[in-house]
Amino acid sequence: MKCAECILSQAEKPYYTAIVFLMTVCESIFLFIPPEVFMTPAIIANRRRAVPITVAAILGSIIGGAISYMIGLWLFDSIGVWLIEHFASMEKFYLAQQMFIKHGVFLIFLTAITPIPYKLMCMTAGFIGFPFWVLIGVSAIFRTARFIIVGYLLWRFQGLANRIIRKYFWQLTIAAIVAAILGIGLMCLI
Repeated sequence: MKCAECILSQAEKPYYTAIVFLMTVCESIFLFIPPEVFMTPAIIANRRRAVPITVAAILGSIIGGAISYMIGLWLFDSIGVWLIEHFASMEKFYLAQQMFIKHGVFLIFLTAITPIPYKLMCMTAGFIGFPFWVLIGVSAIFRTARFIIVGYLLWRFQGLANRIIRKYFWQLTIAAIVAAILGIGLMCLI
């Protein structure tokens, strides 16, 4: 119970908005923790923080997605060609590239609104040279929609969520850790 109180009190601090922004940038590059995990404590602690926290998550996600794209784009010549030559062929790569270009908007939509790792899609988009502005535009629309929905639901049900978090903090924490481990394990199997 004391841990929940500590987290909720820290989430009310003004600097927590910057933490949400930074952690969401990191989530879009390398972390495997959904951005909602960073948004939730601040909005549950103080529902007036819903708008700045949601905006921080949106901006962090889009900026992180752009950085992931650039990582994929810049590493193609060094690592990408080697991977293709050793684990596939350039013909298969070109086929995959055409499929991504044909269905890329759907892939961006899918990763923007689901727990499928957005960072991997952004890096792949950069890796295959998918149009940057299409990626950013579609990401901005659907990541924004996702975070606005989450922010609104947390704002709307703040009192109930606050009681649940205070009562079941450790159970929810353990469930989130188990879910993250299972998600990473599932990704390794695919």
